[in-house]
Order: sequence, then C-alpha cells, then structure tokens
Amino acid sequence: MGIFQKLYGGRTSIPRQQLRSVYPCRVAKRSGEGVELGDYAGQVVLISNTASKCGFTKQYDALEALYSQYQDRGLVVLAFPSNDFGDQEPGSDTEIEAFCRVNFGVTFPVFPKGVVKGVDKQDLFKRLTEQTTEDLRGEIRWNFEKFLLDKEGRLVGRWRSYVSPLSRSVVKAVESELLT
Repeated sequence: MGIFQKLYGGRTSIPRQQLRSVYPCRVAKRSGEGVELGDYAGQVVLISNTASKCGFTKQYDALEALYSQYQDRGLVVLAFPSNDFGDQEPGSDTEIEAFCRVNFGVTFPVFPKGVVKGVDKQDLFKRLTEQTTEDLRGEIRWNFEKFLLDKEGRLVGRWRSYVSPLSRSVVKAVESELLT
C-alpha cells in the first residue's frame, strides 16, 4: 500500500473475486427493528460514519449531492452517526435525523447512533475495518470516513475524513461501480 492511499484512502488493489462480501449483516433501524444490509444487494453503497458537531459535518451536503446525482443509477448512501470522536454526536437519534434533514436536506438513510471503533463497535464496522483486505483494514480515525461497497456488498474502496465525497477519486470509483 502506498503512502497516498494510507493517508487519503482509495480503491483496493485486490482482485474483486478475492474480496468478501459484508453481507449478510444486520443493522438497527431507528424504529428499533433490524434491517439486512443484503437488502441493498444490486446497488452500490457508500457508508459513512457521521457526526453533527464536527469540522467535517459539511460533508453531509456533499453526501446528499452525490446521492441525488446517482441514486437513479443505483447508488445508496448510508449514514451511521457515532459519538466515538470527541463527543461530536451528543444528540438522540431523533435529534440527529432532524439535524440532518433540516440543515443539510439529507434524504438518504440515517441509522441510529452507534459505536464504530474499538472492541464494542457494531458488526458492520468490524467487517469494514477488520475483516477486509490489508490495504483497506484499520480503525476509523475520525468522523466521515467513507466505505464503498460494490453491488455484491464487497468493500472496494475507503477514504479518510478529509477526502470529500465529491472528490474526483470517490466520484470516479462510484461511477465505475455503477457501470459494473
């Protein structure tokens, strides 16, 4: 793995047929029910751990713009709020969802607040950070890291917080996955 990818992220260099799907994986919905991430099979999925009081919170605008531009072609964006970094997501699930909708016009799914790092992290984030290829493996460093799943639920890209969802690298990866 090169220094650029270590710092900023990017697509995996591992051949697709060697990648494992994160499906099946159940995550909680705001209603308290569970949803199977495999329900998104056939779509390209961009997952981000988010927070309302972070310097990167403006990325909600970019995530919504990306979602709006590509949702008709099969992209879904999923936000997973977390209070793991500097207590930057102190609100309740209802407050978080209202904040996203009112301040950023978010229309993509926002899941309940949960743990995304350490020993108590949600199963999805264990799969994304531990049970993946070496070049994409590792703890989440801050809010608004982005994980790109292909149509079969395989992790094909990961970008750090300071990479905008509208960066050339992310957009190019999304467009490429939508074509496969």
